[in-house]
Amino acid sequence: MSSDPGGPVSAGPSAIIRWAGPAFIACSVVLIPWTVYLGLSLPSRQLSPHYNIAWVGFDVLLIAALGATGYFALRASRYLAITAAAASALLIVDAWFDIMTSPRRQIPEAIVLAAFVELPLAAVCAWLSYHTEHLAVRGMTLFPGRTRR
Repeated sequence: MSSDPGGPVSAGPSAIIRWAGPAFIACSVVLIPWTVYLGLSLPSRQLSPHYNIAWVGFDVLLIAALGATGYFALRASRYLAITAAAASALLIVDAWFDIMTSPRRQIPEAIVLAAFVELPLAAVCAWLSYHTEHLAVRGMTLFPGRTRR
């Protein structure tokens, strides 16, 4: 890398961070009119020939995220932050779509599962994700009484 102030711009991680912020904000702004358009134009009902495959595929992703979160928690790995954040997001999406796609008679069950299983577990995952760095720096274990191998 050149010390010349007029030299080429570094393509290192800091350059990526500088353009990623504005790029992601622009993407979110562009999605606002698109979301309004979809809300006004999509039908309230849609028959999907692959509904079951979509849900099974989503649950496979959720299984992988939860399994990886558990694995990295046991290993006291810094990767826990990534997998726990992914698991938290997937659990929130799962709760939302379980409620929104349930037949009327199954909505109460979906709400109970969201309120007492999916969303609390998502909160735990979010907490783990946020505090992973702090736990690692302090040398704290997630499971007291267990020794790390």
